[in-house]
Amino acid sequence: MHKLWASTYKEFLLLTRDIGGLAVLFLMPLLLVITITIIQDNTFKSIQAVKIPILLVDNDRGTVSQSISENLLASDLFEVIENKDEAEVQQLVRTGKYKMAIVIPENLSKDLNQKIEENVEGILAKFGLEEENIPLVKSKLEPKQVTLYFDPATQQAFKGSVRSNINQMISKIESQTIYKAFQEQLTDDESEVIFDTEQFISFKEIDPNDGNRPVTPNSSQHNIPAWTLFAIFFIMLPLGINMVNEKNQGTFVRLRTNPVSYATVLGGKTFVFLSVALVQFALMLLVGVYLFPILGLPQLDVAGRLPMLFTVAFFAGLAAIGLGLLLGTLAKTQEQSAPFAATFVVILAAIGGVWVPVFAMPKLMQNLSQLSPMNWGLNAFYDVFLRNGGLAEILPEISLLALFFIITTAIAIIYNNRKNAV
Repeated sequence: MHKLWASTYKEFLLLTRDIGGLAVLFLMPLLLVITITIIQDNTFKSIQAVKIPILLVDNDRGTVSQSISENLLASDLFEVIENKDEAEVQQLVRTGKYKMAIVIPENLSKDLNQKIEENVEGILAKFGLEEENIPLVKSKLEPKQVTLYFDPATQQAFKGSVRSNINQMISKIESQTIYKAFQEQLTDDESEVIFDTEQFISFKEIDPNDGNRPVTPNSSQHNIPAWTLFAIFFIMLPLGINMVNEKNQGTFVRLRTNPVSYATVLGGKTFVFLSVALVQFALMLLVGVYLFPILGLPQLDVAGRLPMLFTVAFFAGLAAIGLGLLLGTLAKTQEQSAPFAATFVVILAAIGGVWVPVFAMPKLMQNLSQLSPMNWGLNAFYDVFLRNGGLAEILPEISLLALFFIITTAIAIIYNNRKNAV
C-alpha cells in the first residue's frame, strides 16, 4: 500500500508541475462545452424562436396566394418579404443573403378554382344533382408548381422540415377550396355551414416517463455529457506522453530497479488521472448549473441525479485511463503517442455519437458505434439525464466501461512484463 501511495504521489507532483498541461485538462474542456452549447442553442432558437426571413414572389395575386402569404405570416417560423423579380430572388438566395424563397406561379387561384369546380360538377352530375343536364367539358389545365429556392449551404434537415410545412399548408388550402366549392353548389345560403373545415386530427407530443417529473431535453443536457466524455477521454493524451517521457528520461529504468511491480506504477497513475477526470466532470456540472443561466443558456438540472452521474463519470474515467495506460505502454516516442491519442479520441467521439446522433449514421457506422466506449458512457449519461434512470438502467454501460479498463490495463501489464522479461 505504501508503494502504491508513493507512486500516486509521484504522479501528482508530475501533474501539478505542468501548469500548461493542467490548463489543457481543465480550462479547454470548459471553453469547448460553453462554445458548442451556445452555438447549438442559438441554432435551436433560429428554428424555434427567431423568425427566418424568406422571400415571396407572388405571381398569382389571387385568393390562394393570399392564403399562403397569411399562413406564412401567422407561422412562428418565417418572416415574409415580398419581391416581384424572380431572377433577383434566385440570386439573393444563391449568394446566401436569404435562406430560402417561395415563388407562386401565375393563375394559380384561377386554375385551381376552375379545376375544383369541374370536379365538383362532375361528382354532382353522377348523383343527378345538377339542374342542367349539360355534358361536362374538362379543360386541359397543367398542374401548378410552387417553387422553393434554398441557399446551397442549407442543411437537408431544414429543407425537409420547410418542404413538409409548405406542403401541409398548400394541402389544407386546396382542401378548403374543395369544401367551399361543394358548399356553393349545394346551397345558396352562405351562412349555412355544411362542411366544417376545422382540423379534425391533431398531434399531441408526450415525453414518456415513469410518473416522475417530465423531462424536457435541452442543449445543456445533450452537450454537457457529450463533451465531458470527450474531455475525459482526452486524458489519454497527457497520460500517454508522461509514460513515454518516463521511458526516454530513464525514470522508468530507475523504477524497475526498485521492488515495485508495473501494476503498482499503473495504479498510481490511475488514482491521479481518475481524480482529474472527476474534477473535470464536477467543473462541467458547475458550469451547466451556474454559468449557463448567466449566459442565457438552459440550466442543467442535476437535482437527485448526482450519485448516478458521478458513477458514470467514474467508470468513464477508468475506461479512458485504461486506454491511456495501454497507449503509454506501447508507444516508444512522443511522435507516436501524441498524434495517435488526439486522432483516436476524435474517432471515438465521431463514432460514439458525440458529434452526430448514432441513429442518423449509416448502418455500418451504427454497428461500429457499439464498440466505442464513448457511446457506452453517453448512453449511460442520457439514461440518467433524460430517462431518470437508476443503477439498474446504467449497469450494462458501466459494466462495459469497467471491463474495458480491466482488459486494456491487463494487456498493458502483460506486454510490459514480456518485453522486459530477462
